[in-house]
Amino acid sequence: MLEFEEYKVKLNNARPALEMLSGALRLETAQKEIEELEAASEREGFWNDVENSQKVQKRLKTLKSKCENYQKLCSAWDDMMVMCEMAIEENDDSMLEELQSEFKDFSEKVEATRLSTLLTGEYDANNAILTFHAGAGGTEAQDWASMLYRMYNMWADRHGYKVRVMDYLDGDEAGLKSATIMIEGENAYGFLKSEHGIHRLVRVSPFDAAGRRHTSFAAVEVMPEISDDSEIELRDEDIKMDVFRSSGAGGQKVNKTSSAVRLTHIPTGIVVSSQVERSHFQNLENCKNMLRARLAEIKEREHLEKISDIKGVQMKIEWGSQIRSYVFMPYQLVKDHRTEFENGNIQNVMDGDLDGFINAYLTKSASGELKK
Repeated sequence: MLEFEEYKVKLNNARPALEMLSGALRLETAQKEIEELEAASEREGFWNDVENSQKVQKRLKTLKSKCENYQKLCSAWDDMMVMCEMAIEENDDSMLEELQSEFKDFSEKVEATRLSTLLTGEYDANNAILTFHAGAGGTEAQDWASMLYRMYNMWADRHGYKVRVMDYLDGDEAGLKSATIMIEGENAYGFLKSEHGIHRLVRVSPFDAAGRRHTSFAAVEVMPEISDDSEIELRDEDIKMDVFRSSGAGGQKVNKTSSAVRLTHIPTGIVVSSQVERSHFQNLENCKNMLRARLAEIKEREHLEKISDIKGVQMKIEWGSQIRSYVFMPYQLVKDHRTEFENGNIQNVMDGDLDGFINAYLTKSASGELKK
């Protein structure tokens, strides 16, 4: 029964953190806002304004989800404490495996909830749009870009997020030249904004017959999805549109006509393209979403007041500008150069285990200790 006594101590030690979360989540304020929004939704004529009613319902869903998730954590704590006391009283160790599993799940959810309280940016709750660019180096760099593409898809799957492909351009022999995906789910941008930057790979290249070690680079851009009615306005006179026939094996399978779209934002020089949809209009909508998102990301990162203040920003995909290194040879280690967080299990990282890096970034960013 010693194990159950130890878990009682762990649970008692976890209680203060759980209680602190209530304040950090501002649950009293959230409950008050829920009551106000529900009262507003019952007023006559509320549903006549479709746009406003959708906003209110979305906000209600978010607030209720926050309160319900916290209540589930409290219930889980109560259930585990009862389990411990029953097991000790009845001298029954048959529930130990279940307790261990539930405590692990509880601890992970408490930590995830704690981190969500650090997401205070204007767009943190939004979906995330990720764009991947292979650096110089041909097939090796293109293969590295596809490895990162797989890694973030697997991270999204681990967290129950939905992934939608917005653009994909195959590599010449393997991998990809560029791709864009949208990861849909609450706080997707808030968690993934830490991944924006250059990612460096060191390994023995499978494309080198001599078995030499290669260093490759790929860029990952992370942007928040922005709704049409936001302050990120796209003026027709600021946009140049080109229509072209899709390229690459994947594109040929999707399109038989010139339905691919490229948009250039003239004031900033930002270029986006989409060729994965059959319809010209769907690809155009993808491009507008990507362009709106990129302008919002730069605006937030540079703390700009107006979109007109944004200048085109081009990441240099090269040595010295990387945010993280992934070393497969001569040793195995993934290291973030901003937070110093490391993980020696490189296969787990490539399979989407990024939470340690994200947690370290959010924690240091909130404390002002983040390396620039």
